[in-house]
Amino acid sequence: MKRRDFLKRVAPMSLLPFAINGQPIKAYGKLMGSEAEDFTQTDNVLVLVQLNGGNDGLNTVIPLDQYSKLATARPDVLIPENKVLGLDGLSATGLHPAMSKMKNMYDEGKVHILQNVGYPNPNYSHFRSTDIWMTGSSSDEILESGWIGRYLSEEWPNYPNGFPNEDMPDPLAIQIGSLVSPVCQGLAVNMGFAISNPNNYYQLLTGNYPDAPDTKAGKELDYIRTVARQTNEYSVKIKSAAESATNLSTLYPEGNRLADQLKIVAQLIAGGLQTRVYVVSLGGFDTHANQVDPVDSNETGYHAFLLETVSEAINAFQDDLEKLKIDDRVMGMTFSEFGRRIISNASTGTDHGSAAPMFLFGSKVKGGMSGLNPIIPNNPSAKDNLAMEHDFRSVYSTILQKWFCLDSATSNNVLLKNFDAMDLLNDSCLTSSVQHLKNQRAGDAYVSNYPNPFGTSTTLKYYSDGGYVHITITDIQGKVISFPVRDTIATGTHELSLDMSHLPSGTYYCQYQNGIITQTRSLLKVR
Repeated sequence: MKRRDFLKRVAPMSLLPFAINGQPIKAYGKLMGSEAEDFTQTDNVLVLVQLNGGNDGLNTVIPLDQYSKLATARPDVLIPENKVLGLDGLSATGLHPAMSKMKNMYDEGKVHILQNVGYPNPNYSHFRSTDIWMTGSSSDEILESGWIGRYLSEEWPNYPNGFPNEDMPDPLAIQIGSLVSPVCQGLAVNMGFAISNPNNYYQLLTGNYPDAPDTKAGKELDYIRTVARQTNEYSVKIKSAAESATNLSTLYPEGNRLADQLKIVAQLIAGGLQTRVYVVSLGGFDTHANQVDPVDSNETGYHAFLLETVSEAINAFQDDLEKLKIDDRVMGMTFSEFGRRIISNASTGTDHGSAAPMFLFGSKVKGGMSGLNPIIPNNPSAKDNLAMEHDFRSVYSTILQKWFCLDSATSNNVLLKNFDAMDLLNDSCLTSSVQHLKNQRAGDAYVSNYPNPFGTSTTLKYYSDGGYVHITITDIQGKVISFPVRDTIATGTHELSLDMSHLPSGTYYCQYQNGIITQTRSLLKVR
């Protein structure tokens, strides 16, 4: 295996060796650590709530103006019309009766519903569609990096070199739970860390490792141990944050898997952890069979249980954020890899579909609904699906520009295409240019370029510790464009001009390697 692949696949994929309230914690990378007062004023937090399996949107956000057609298409699973929860100002749309808590949040202006979210040429495989949502790719392209990972790489381009440090003490992103998500895969490394057994953990605590052999593999082992030491520093910070705050909401339900995760998120944010992104998840939404309980007029059943779990967990989380007085810094987003078919199947369930609704929630969200109710055909067949109205990457663009305060050019660079932001959030971009500059300079830079964006050419500036330096220019698919440096380079800073006039506009990557040091920069070519 090539060294670059070894470092990418093995070293970063480790997990923190502890749990909070019984929930395993995984850390992805390292966030800035400016003064606490700076952070309180400027840093927004995103909470991604993944609904694994493909949520049935038609039984979640119910188009009452299409109810008679739904009654023909899915009589075995449809919720009774008189049980649908009405929403303020939306006479033609309602929520599943199990979602009373989120209905109240909507009526209070703390939830925004996005109808018919998907992507062109949808894929109905759980694995592939999840990958598309995580990476922000089109259905016909394969990307190795996650959309959040690319954002973090843009904001903190020197990671992981020189991390953690005094100014950057906290993880960039944290996942709570047992599912490893690719959404935070960065350009150069996966930002996750792991300790796989007690021996490794105690070696980590004491720092007493046996000497590594003086071989190529030995150098890789040293690198892994460095990552492990970083992991321990993150675990100490997370434990400290958990011990510094207490949840104030009394609404968290017992035995609710999602609520248990969100409770920890609120505690860590309130405890001063400056992590930018949290990932939580709930599985079970692949409801091919027994989606409803027909004995109870379809009001109850497994799907109702899942929606109630989501509704009560998010409501308790929002209540906690408000009581902890941190709600103005936190926004959440639910997503699922796809929706379900219009018609029900013979097993009192629904099969894989296309577009589905999403929920944004928080104090800074503009309450209401974007989009129209889905249109149901008069006589739908098993092949009929819901039409996409909103591309999910437009939602991502909104978060990047309106929540994380990127300019449109940088947002497009992260998403690799131009997606217009939507009007979903109240004014919340408080991050200062001074803080952004600190983020850009944090850690140790080994390669950069100027100008960026550029027209026909750009100048690469790189540092060598001495020895063999390998710099590769690739496109977003990983196809090699050129090898501007493949040589033994003396210690010091070097520059070279990179002519890219023959290439179309778009995003390219500069991949740098010198010994065990790797770093990747995105290069944006414009017309």
